[in-house]
Amino acid sequence: MASASVGEEEHNNNNKLILYSYWRSSCSFRLRIALNVKGLKYEYRAVNLLKGEQTHPEFLQLNPIGFVPVLVDGPAVIFDSFAIIMFLEDKYPQHPLLPTDIHKRAINFQAASIVSSSIQPLHNLNLLQKYIEEKVGPDEKLPWVQGVIRKGFTALEKLLKEHSGRYATGDEIFMADIFLAPQLHSAYKRFNIPMNCTSF
Repeated sequence: MASASVGEEEHNNNNKLILYSYWRSSCSFRLRIALNVKGLKYEYRAVNLLKGEQTHPEFLQLNPIGFVPVLVDGPAVIFDSFAIIMFLEDKYPQHPLLPTDIHKRAINFQAASIVSSSIQPLHNLNLLQKYIEEKVGPDEKLPWVQGVIRKGFTALEKLLKEHSGRYATGDEIFMADIFLAPQLHSAYKRFNIPMNCTSF
């Protein structure tokens, strides 16, 4: 039997990873993918955003901004999915989430940034309910989300066009895929955007 890697040994010796998550959150979804790609076991603790559990004092002690996901790894408490994924990449090097090629790494960072900065925050629950629905009107929610997603996907398509293989940046699963998969799922299942080039 093959010996465990350094990262796997550290994981076995430390406290179990604890993930605070909400099933429909794309930020949490991408982190669950990363944990599973790396083969890391974790305890799942649900935070129901619709019931406002992210505003409970106990949760705000973990993440003062009140968002999921949050990862607890022994004494380390990390929030923000991008930061958590980079933490996992540094501490648990098995099944790398970034390619060794520096250009492809940059493409992965750019794809992840487009999703996490220019698409997902512009259609999160708080924005849609407290601003778009209340201040603009409930009928404007879907057109707003669809416009945001189409703009982001158009940029992603141009970015990845010359680098894709079986997956976004080649024939292995890397960070770009981990950020893209939940956003694609959300676009198709929640916001009725067909997944073909002409829809953007």
